[in-house]
Amino acid sequence: MDFKKIKMMGLALGVGAMLAACSGSDEGEDATQSTGDSNDNATSDESKEINLAYVEWDTEVASTHVVGKVLEDLGYDVNLTPLDNAIMWEAVSSGEADAMVAGWLPNTHASQYAEYKDSVVELGENLTGAKIGLVVPAYMEVDSIEDLSDEADMTITGIEPGAGVMASTEKALAEYENLSDWELLPSSSGAMTVALGQAIEKEEEVIVTGWSPHWKFSSYDLKYLEDPKGVFGGEETINTFAREGLEEEMPEAFKVLDAFNWTTEDIEAVMLDINGGTDPKEAAAKWVNENTDKVAQWTEGVE
Repeated sequence: MDFKKIKMMGLALGVGAMLAACSGSDEGEDATQSTGDSNDNATSDESKEINLAYVEWDTEVASTHVVGKVLEDLGYDVNLTPLDNAIMWEAVSSGEADAMVAGWLPNTHASQYAEYKDSVVELGENLTGAKIGLVVPAYMEVDSIEDLSDEADMTITGIEPGAGVMASTEKALAEYENLSDWELLPSSSGAMTVALGQAIEKEEEVIVTGWSPHWKFSSYDLKYLEDPKGVFGGEETINTFAREGLEEEMPEAFKVLDAFNWTTEDIEAVMLDINGGTDPKEAAAKWVNENTDKVAQWTEGVE
């Protein structure tokens, strides 16, 4: 699988640093190896090199590392590549990546899904009960988006530009008249949570773009602002997608990806460990070791 194209695209969008951190079963390996040589590494007719793409949100860091660990334990040479959201979808669509477990539907990734759905294989949901919206500390008196006036200096702290929750927030600024003079500040997922934590420590007002599952809801007393206009949509699912041809070329890996399904409690346990300083690979290995029954369901029938 040639990842040189992905790297160039990522650099063009300012994600070269993420690509330089490309990780997998050996996190420093060169992801530009061609799958034309993958049969040399295979122990059977099935290729043993698999490339999973993901966007660097806490949820997707957790889920992708867990799936990667399971595949690694089955003997696969796993490469995990963090990408900008739009590039992640394009990479799976074009076959530059084999799969991803990071598709938020029906709202967050609606535009990417509409663009690429005919050129990817949809394996279904791997987590239910997901949600996006504007999030504030519980001590703030405001409960609805339409009741916002001048809180938090009329500023919403966002994450990476191009994220679905950012597009929905921009739509909210346009549709809610009381937000016409408000500002959405793009940053990153990490910077957003830092700003949230700092504000809570000082009991200051803060409004952030939020989504769940996320470790911040276990660490802080937070609430979603009500969304009377339905701009952020309702409950969402996180879904798995694979490139065309993966089932035929890697049937056992495809089976695992197709069977992968877990709960909010599962993913938040991994996210909390990572947020507490545990390396994502180690946090994933810990969860896999502590949840052998669930992993056995994903790998049933796979040798």
